[in-house]
Parts: sequence; structure tokens; C-alpha cells
Amino acid sequence: MSGGPDRDHRLFSTEEMYAADAAAVQAGIPGIQLMESAGRAVADQIRLHYTRRSTLVLCGPGNNGGDGFVVARLLQQAGWSVEVALLGDKSALKGDAALAAEKWLGPVAKLGPNAVPGHTLVVDALFGAGLTRPIEGVVRQTLEKTLEAAIQIVAIDVPSGIDGDTGAVHGYAVKATHCITFRPKKTGHGLLPGRTYCGEIHVEGIGTPEQALDGVGSACWENHPTLWQSAMHWPGPESHKYTRGFALVVGGGAETTGAARLAARAALRTGAGIVSVACPPGALQTYAADLVAVMTKVVTGTEDLVTYAADRRRNAVLIGPGCGVSDLTRSHTLGLLALGKPCVLDADALSVFEEAPSVLFDALNENCILTPHDGEFARLFPGVDGSRLERARVAAVACGAVVLLKGGDTVVAAPDGRATITTNAPPDLATAGAGDVLAGIAVGLLAQGMAVFDVANAAAWIHADTAGRFGPGLIAEDLPDGLPRTLRNLLENLY
Repeated sequence: MSGGPDRDHRLFSTEEMYAADAAAVQAGIPGIQLMESAGRAVADQIRLHYTRRSTLVLCGPGNNGGDGFVVARLLQQAGWSVEVALLGDKSALKGDAALAAEKWLGPVAKLGPNAVPGHTLVVDALFGAGLTRPIEGVVRQTLEKTLEAAIQIVAIDVPSGIDGDTGAVHGYAVKATHCITFRPKKTGHGLLPGRTYCGEIHVEGIGTPEQALDGVGSACWENHPTLWQSAMHWPGPESHKYTRGFALVVGGGAETTGAARLAARAALRTGAGIVSVACPPGALQTYAADLVAVMTKVVTGTEDLVTYAADRRRNAVLIGPGCGVSDLTRSHTLGLLALGKPCVLDADALSVFEEAPSVLFDALNENCILTPHDGEFARLFPGVDGSRLERARVAAVACGAVVLLKGGDTVVAAPDGRATITTNAPPDLATAGAGDVLAGIAVGLLAQGMAVFDVANAAAWIHADTAGRFGPGLIAEDLPDGLPRTLRNLLENLY
């Protein structure tokens, strides 16, 4: 990223978090001190958001349970009515969890659904981010009882049942009202469905030294303007349309012009100085009549298109939206890629290579961005499974280009392992044509000279932010005209 590493928006895997904790202990910070700090952070957040009430702390057999014992003790000392229910026997606790449990002077009940009635707040300190086995048996019965009783839940680290790495639900999980985690967030906080189970997420520092966190070398972040904003190109007094970039959008035939028109308008709104749509003869009238500020160019075949695109002033290309899954689209795509220019490939320009993905991969260059949704991804990368983050990372390495894997938890991944998760996309973006606008934003930024990883992240965030500002009733046509407000807020640091 052009702006350098962003500590505030890092996302760790559970393995990375364990490594950071171990580094902190090696640096001379006792584990029990970290546990006390974690418990105090949770207790403080509970007291901030809730009045005193009857609280049940569900403790697991590991360090997450140890955090729970600290929370119980501190809330009780603050005058709260607190009970603890433990999975397993107190005598079986080990290490820091055992030390924390010793300081709790109240009774410890056996975990089970019968412990739930009579309480109006539950603190979930059962498992945390490291759980990989399904929630079942007495644990599931207890959590189901909290749901039945409509009790508010505060989760420590992540809600029990949510995979801290992938956001997957292991058998069962209940949705927390608040989730208190410890710097930094985990990838499971950003990925779906886990993100929807966390409620309001609070990230607390517990005294882990920055060098311990930096030493882990995480290459994943929550997508945020601080990652890429310094790479944005804003016009100055001496700017003119060519210095702001010339984006070329390849348009489809007369029956499929909508996608390219959305993309072209978005590219222009995003700041490209000139946008041109290259289209077949039968579609010219539709494009020319609708896109007043966008140039149009009739092309009669791949050779004609490549000749037009080869002009050095046309410095970024988008192909795919509305182009059709055809031999011509395949030929156009390969011809444009042979020019070596920065290129966004979307929709049909991806699907057309389903039978021979390697042909596309061999033609890509380091300045390409692929923007598939899940269906298009499966066509290009058959057999690649896992979370959205895992799949995007594998795909970026396989094709040697930046992959923007679209969804409610859009992931951008680079071949060098860097990745981001976009968390600000509203459900309203589930509407036809929204992806075409995203591709247009990307090519508009690419034409202005941003690096491809920055472009992909900026496009995903700007797209989501613009949709969020519009809200319910959003259709794709609303997005381009909403871009100026989002861009103004970025320029003025209003986010």
C-alpha cells in the first residue's frame, strides 16, 4: 500500500495472535497481566454500555474463560450481581486461567441451561477465536437458552461458535450485542457470516507491545481510507483532462449496453479526465445518446479495437460488462492484454475463459485487476475452497494479478499475500448493475495512475460507502451520481 502499513486496521489470524501473545511474554509481560488487562477492558465496556444488572459469566476451560473470571471479579467489586458457570471443573484449569479463577471468591456453578434463568446479561467467555470444533451438547443447550430468554450477550474476543479466522459458524452460535476483542481484530470479525454475529465490536489494547504485534508480520487489513488515501490523485491548478487519465470501456452490443454505460459514467464521476466507450456499430446510437460527456468509438473487430486502445493517451482499460460470453470477447480481451496496459477484467471477460483459465492467466500483467463474483470465480478457479479471504489469496497467486472477490465481505488480494476485507458494504448493493459501477470506479482510478492494489481497495470502499449513504431503494443508476459526495468526504478527511 502506498501509505504504508496501517496498525489500527490490521486483521490477525488466531495463529498470528497467539504468536504476538507469546512475543509479549518473551518481552517480559506476564501472561496473567495480559489476562487482567483483557478482563478489565471487557468489564469497563460492560459498565459503559449497561446499568447494573444480574449477570452470568459463562467460562470455558482455556484463556478465554480466564478472561471471564477476571470480568466476574471486577463487576462484582463494582457492585454488580454476578454468577459464574464453568465448562468443566475449576481444578482442571491451568496456567493463567487457573490464576484468574483463584481470585474469584464466589461460587462456580456447572455450565448448563439451568444456570441461565434469572439473569439479564450473559458474558460469553467460553472459547474465543481459536475454536475449530462444533458447538454441541451442554454448551449449545446453554447458548440456546440465552436466545430463548432474549438475554443480551457480551462476547469476549468472538462469539463462541464463530471461527476467528474464517467467520464460519461451527455448529451453532448466538448473536452478541457487543463483542470486545483485543488489538488487533481477527479476520473472522470481518468475514461473513461471523461479522453479523458480533454486534457492536470494540477493540481494546491490553498492553501488548507494538514490536510484538509488528513482529508477526500480518498482511491483512480491514479496508479503510487510511490504507490508500495518500495514493489518490486530486486535480490541481495545472491539471487538464489528459493528466487526469483516459479510461477506455469496451461496450457490448445493442441489447446489452446498460452495463458499460453504468461503468463509463462511474469512471467519469470517479475522476478520469476522459472516458471513451468502444462499441460495435449497431450499438453506437444507444451509447452516444445516453452518455453525453463520454466519447464513443465504433470498432468492427479485435484489430480495430486494439489499434484504438494502443494510443498512449488511453492508459487504462475495462472489458467485460455486457460484452457477452463469446469468441469475440475472448479475442478482444487477449488483444487488449497484449498491449500491457493497466486493465480491469470483469463479468464476461472472465467467464469466457472458463474452459481454459490458464490462457487468461498467461496473458495477465502486474497491472491487472480481476473483479469476479462467486459464480465467475468458480469458473476461473474451480476447486478453490475456503473462506472468501482464503480463496482470494489462492486465486491472486494462481493468476499473478490482484483479485477483488465481490460479496458482502469483499476481499482484495495481491499475489504477494497482502489482502483486505471490506466491511462497510450495505445489503442494498445486492442489485443488478452494482458490480458494473464498481468496475467503472476501478478503471477510473486506474486511469489516474494509482497502483492496482490501492485501486482495488479504494474502489471497493468508495462503492460501499456511496451505497451506504443512499440506503434502501438503491439501484445501480443511483451510484455514479452519489460518488461526488463520497469523494469530497475523502478529500476533506470526513470519514
